[in-house]
Amino acid sequence: MRRFEFAVDRQHAHAVNEVFADLRRLRVMAIAAAVIAATGTAFLIWLNHPWAYLLAVAFALGAVVALWVAFWTPHRSSIDKLYADGELVPAVVSETHPSGVVLLALVDVSKPETHDPRYALVIRKVRDLPGHEKRAGERVPSVAVRTDRAPRQVGERWQSVSAMPIAWGTRDGTVIDRARAAISEVEWRLLTDNLELADKVRRTSAKRLLLDPHQLPGDLGS
Repeated sequence: MRRFEFAVDRQHAHAVNEVFADLRRLRVMAIAAAVIAATGTAFLIWLNHPWAYLLAVAFALGAVVALWVAFWTPHRSSIDKLYADGELVPAVVSETHPSGVVLLALVDVSKPETHDPRYALVIRKVRDLPGHEKRAGERVPSVAVRTDRAPRQVGERWQSVSAMPIAWGTRDGTVIDRARAAISEVEWRLLTDNLELADKVRRTSAKRLLLDPHQLPGDLGS
C-alpha cells in the first residue's frame, strides 16, 4: 500500500475537510438518536406493560448503538488517522459546477487479506478544493477512505470507498506537489483518458465502476 506522510494542519482540515464535516454531522445525528431512544425506553418502562418492556429493550439497544456511533466511530476515523492510514491515490476533476467540482479517482477496493488488487473508478462531489484550479483534468492527489457499513467485514471488497484530497489536510502547496509526483504518470493518464466515464460511475448503484484488470496498463494490470 502506498502511503503519504505529511503534517496535517488540523485547523485547516477542520475548516475545509468535508470528511470532518460529515463525521461531525454523523456524531450530532447519533447523539440525537441516542437521546430519542433513551427517552422512548424510559417512557415504555413507565407504561409498565409486558409488551412495553419488550419494546423498551429494543429502544435501549438502539440507544447503545447510537452512543457507540457518536463516541467511538469519530475517534477511530480522526482526520489524522485517515490521512496516516489511507493509501495515496490519484483523482482528477471531471466536472465543474458553480457549487463545486466532481472528482474521479482510481482506487483499489480489495481488502488487505486479498492477494490481488481490484481497481475501480469512484466519484466524489466536493464543494471546496483549496490549492487547486477548478478545471477539468486538474490533478488532485488524495487518500482512499475505505469503510464497511456493516459491523463485520463481509466479502473481499470494501462496501464504501471515497477519495479525500491531500489539499483538505494542508495549506502547503509543496506538500501537494510532492504527493502528486509520488503517483505514477500511468495512473494520472488512465484517469485523464477516461474522464467521460464519470457519468457512467454516477449511474451505478454502488457509485463505482470496476475495471477489467486485463485491460489496465503497466503494473496495475494482471
